[in-house]
Amino acid sequence: QVQLVESGGGLVQTGGTLRLSCAASGMISKINAMGWYRQAPGKERELVAVMTNGGVENYADSVKGRCLISRDRADTVSLRINSLKPEDTAVYYCYADDGWGYLEVWGQGTRVTVFS
Repeated sequence: QVQLVESGGGLVQTGGTLRLSCAASGMISKINAMGWYRQAPGKERELVAVMTNGGVENYADSVKGRCLISRDRADTVSLRINSLKPEDTAVYYCYADDGWGYLEVWGQGTRVTVFS
C-alpha cells in the first residue's frame, strides 16, 4: 500500500503564502496522480489541485492564478497558495491515486487557519 505524510500548515496571515508538502512511501510505483483537497468547517471536502505523473494539472477555480502544485519527484507533491484569504481556512489533505480506481490514499490532514 501507500502512505502519505503531510507537513506545513498552521496559522497564516491574510495575504500571506501557504506552503504544504507531502511525501509518499510504500508502493509508490502505483501512484499516477498526487494532489491536495481541503475541507472547510461545515463544508464538503473539495479539490484544490492535482497533478499526474505526466504533468497534467488541475486547479479549483477558487485558487486559480494564486496556486502552484509541483512534483519534484514521483513520491512527493507540494502546494503553494499566495494571497491567502480567510476562506482558505480548512484542513488540507494530501491525496494519491493510481488513475484506475484501485488505489486512493489520503493523508491525515493538516489544519490551515488564515487570520486577519
